Amino acid sequence: MASMIEAQAQAALEQHLTNVASAIESTLDEQIKKLDDMDEDDLDRLREVRLQQLKKQNEQKAEWRRKGHGKYEELSEEKEFFAASKASENVICHFYRPSTHRCAIVDRHLAQIANDHVEARFVRLNAEKCPFLVEKLRIVVLPTIALIKNTKTLDYIVGFDDLGGQDDFPTSVLEWRIACQGIIKVDYDVHEGPPSGLNPKGGRKLATARAGIWQKHDESSGEDDD
Repeated sequence: MASMIEAQAQAALEQHLTNVASAIESTLDEQIKKLDDMDEDDLDRLREVRLQQLKKQNEQKAEWRRKGHGKYEELSEEKEFFAASKASENVICHFYRPSTHRCAIVDRHLAQIANDHVEARFVRLNAEKCPFLVEKLRIVVLPTIALIKNTKTLDYIVGFDDLGGQDDFPTSVLEWRIACQGIIKVDYDVHEGPPSGLNPKGGRKLATARAGIWQKHDESSGEDDD
């Protein structure tokens, strides 16, 4: 009986894959036909549209870089944090302490991610130099990474629990965790987990948007994540 059910399931899967392949082939055939039917004027218009798209993308990247995107920077005070959050739609801020060794690990990963994702601003802020902000956000565990979109704090990455709980997690896991909130763009489905295959503890549970960057952090109290 079990073997019959397995055979039926296998047959259903094969039929589904066949249907998907046929649909993809049909779509490709339609696209090829459209290209074949185009005359020179159509191709010129298509090239012009593409050139305009590329121009707009390059202008956007240049604007982002003028705002400090594409690199990982230190903020010296709380005012700079609020200014950065207002100037850029997507901001990733690492609250750190120099004596906490896991903060240095986060720094290395964020520097690499910042270089790869110009669509967001990556900054860090010494928690000892911004007591007002730390108190308002109720940041207790360090490192804590705040994910901010349009001045609203969407989520926090607190310590390494969401990253596998180990110091040697790959950069792709942190990249995935940030992408879960749409702060940066990746070329895979974030709901399938990080490309490394690691299933971080609690990593798939996404927080809801908070009222703003001055909204209090609702994490319970704890120790530095040394």
